[in-house]
Amino acid sequence: MHEWNAIAKSFDETRKKPWEECLSFVKGREGRAIDIACGNGRHLISMGEDVEVFGLDLSPEMVKIARKNAEKAGKKVSFVVGNASALPFKSGVFDFAIFIAGLHNISGREKRIMALKELRRVLKEDGEAMISVWSRWQDRWRMHFLKKLLALKIKNFGDVYVPWRRGAEVMRFYHLYSMHELKEDAKKAGLKIKKAWSVKKASKKHADNHFIIVKK
Repeated sequence: MHEWNAIAKSFDETRKKPWEECLSFVKGREGRAIDIACGNGRHLISMGEDVEVFGLDLSPEMVKIARKNAEKAGKKVSFVVGNASALPFKSGVFDFAIFIAGLHNISGREKRIMALKELRRVLKEDGEAMISVWSRWQDRWRMHFLKKLLALKIKNFGDVYVPWRRGAEVMRFYHLYSMHELKEDAKKAGLKIKKAWSVKKASKKHADNHFIIVKK
């Protein structure tokens, strides 16, 4: 958590625009929604006026910034500092959810699957969620993981530490996913996959982000 507190201000300065995938997913939806690992709140601000919005993040500094951004945008949001692997909400309370670029920051596969189980638990029957993670085989990390495969270094395969270099260098944990692993983890959590696709955000050749839309 301390690393995200340390970079919260500079993270906010570089993450202003919501992703089109999220805008498309939340468009026209109503009810109660949660943004898990909400960061600076750039995605939850785009939810409709008829949506009761909750934002959750492990970092108090991120939540503080997200609250300011929501207030600036005139968006009423309830924020909670909390752990995605142990959500502080009753079961079956959310109509939909987004979990964008947060699952991959949880260390340990059991805890990542637990976060997905928690996501399922808090969704209403037939509730839907969009999840995104970094791709293992993106341009930046492709050779790194190919070398590990060739050397048979497969323990915790996919785990890396990624430096944040705006200001003081801060190392952040990531588990980079293959699409197959993402689908398997979602299924282990009891989620039904409606749609799965990959996109290039910064990579030139190979997709760097995986998306899935899941249903309870």
